Amino acid sequence: MLGTVVNTIAVILGAGIGLFVKKGIPERIGNSLMKGLGLCSLYIGISGTFKGEDTLIMIISIVVGIIIGEGIDIDRRVNSIVRKIESKFFGKNDKNNIAQGFISASLLFCVGSMTLVGVMNAGLLGDNTMLYTKSAMDFCSSIIFASTLGVGVLLSAIFVLIYQGGLTMLTIYAAPLLNNQVINEMTCVGSLIIIAMSLNILGITKIKLMNYIPAMFLPIVVCMFM
Repeated sequence: MLGTVVNTIAVILGAGIGLFVKKGIPERIGNSLMKGLGLCSLYIGISGTFKGEDTLIMIISIVVGIIIGEGIDIDRRVNSIVRKIESKFFGKNDKNNIAQGFISASLLFCVGSMTLVGVMNAGLLGDNTMLYTKSAMDFCSSIIFASTLGVGVLLSAIFVLIYQGGLTMLTIYAAPLLNNQVINEMTCVGSLIIIAMSLNILGITKIKLMNYIPAMFLPIVVCMFM
């Protein structure tokens, strides 16, 4: 868990710096930076999809995952919680889109092969090296994201702690199931979600991203039957 704690602290510190810097960034430049981040995220997502080995596993995971996510309506529940925090601590008229910042940053920090391999190394081998490397990268990313997307990026540190901590515990109990194929397929599906997130940031779509989260874990089950 030490690697996850360090990662969480890195996001908090980076976001804090980003929020401080944000005050000196003109709105025009801030908007351009956000579009640039969207393009970078799009590249990261597209690159990750090539790790997939079986298109059918990806399709099944996405379809079933969306059905589960929409059935539970995870996106609405998460947005509801974030909105309550937003109205209670920052005011209903706060111009920062806290929900978008929270969801976008949470996905960028937690989806990808580095997260999956990092938590596996931490959970199975006690090696936090990759998570420390990821922490340095997330520190830099959180500065940029917080300077454009606001307080929501700071709140995403909570998601990082819960998600990566949970995955670390999962690897201990599900180690026999997490082979290279499963990791690659989970990375592929997660990368598709990052692409969707990028399109939202660029203003092209309004996809309910959190409803896609269950799809990330379905390759564990689907690979057992294929």
